[in-house]
Amino acid sequence: MRFFITGTAGFIGFHLARRLLDDGHFVVGFDGMTPYYDVELKRRRHAILARRNAFQPVIGMLEDVAGLGEAARQARPDVIIHLAAQAGVRYSLENPGSYIASNLIGSWNMLELARELKPGHLLLASTSSVYGANSDLLFTESDRADEQLSLYAATKKSMEVLSHSYAHLHGIPTTAMRFFTVYGPWGRPDMALFKFVAAILEGRPLEIFGQGQMSRDFTFVDDVVEAITRLVGVVPSEDNRVGQAGITDTLSHQAPFRVVNVGGGQPVPLMQFVETVEAAVGKPAIRKMLPLQPGDMRATYASADLLRALTGFVPAVDLKTGVGAFVEWYRSEYDRPPA
Repeated sequence: MRFFITGTAGFIGFHLARRLLDDGHFVVGFDGMTPYYDVELKRRRHAILARRNAFQPVIGMLEDVAGLGEAARQARPDVIIHLAAQAGVRYSLENPGSYIASNLIGSWNMLELARELKPGHLLLASTSSVYGANSDLLFTESDRADEQLSLYAATKKSMEVLSHSYAHLHGIPTTAMRFFTVYGPWGRPDMALFKFVAAILEGRPLEIFGQGQMSRDFTFVDDVVEAITRLVGVVPSEDNRVGQAGITDTLSHQAPFRVVNVGGGQPVPLMQFVETVEAAVGKPAIRKMLPLQPGDMRATYASADLLRALTGFVPAVDLKTGVGAFVEWYRSEYDRPPA
């Protein structure tokens, strides 16, 4: 199959493209190499993918309609997977314009291309943050998600709404995937695991927000990639509406559109996460307890029932194994002895 993937120099996009290439597919990867975090890390990811003849990298911005369109048309994709976005809850307080430009305008540009190219399936990266102030701690896709707590989450929910309308108006089979705290090797430097490991190894205080009274449904990146590759083949249509008792399918009655959680349903208290990182690094952290940051959610907890019903798969890599894999990768990339 032929894939057009945005965000292939990013964390999830890199792992997904590598898996698809391993499976024998052709991938055109589009990425803006924005300086939100270390561009050299992004270049190293793309360089690994570029060793494969079946990978074609294109550098460009989602806001560049002409450049994005040319890359997508040359890809002639069977499937489009839109992962590129301005990420980060806290950074949305500092640079809100980048979220509007990338997550709204850029995603709309992708929807326009999908309308033109008519892929067999369009998959979009959303986030658990869209659940916002939802009072039900087991986040189910059919829950109301109208009280987002950050601009980042608001732009992602807006993308879901836009994509539903395009699916309805233009018959584009679309799956919006709500990722839950993805972590693993080649992760982003702004994410908690990367920051925690770096701080412990360098002997710096580890900033623990919310006074440690938070929890997250951590999802290992290989599990996320497995879920995505399986969802590619589950094209939203009435033919695959889930009819199992106790499971509410989000397949729209107006469009070939579905929302799916990608998480394992195993939330971990933040302090347990810290202790797991300390054990993997082999060194205690200097803990600096801080209040909850604006826009942060106290807890995330995925219902994995719909993902299981659709794909037969649920993320299952345990935190100890996943954190250990990240620490091993981090030491190989950043914790080298001086020459």
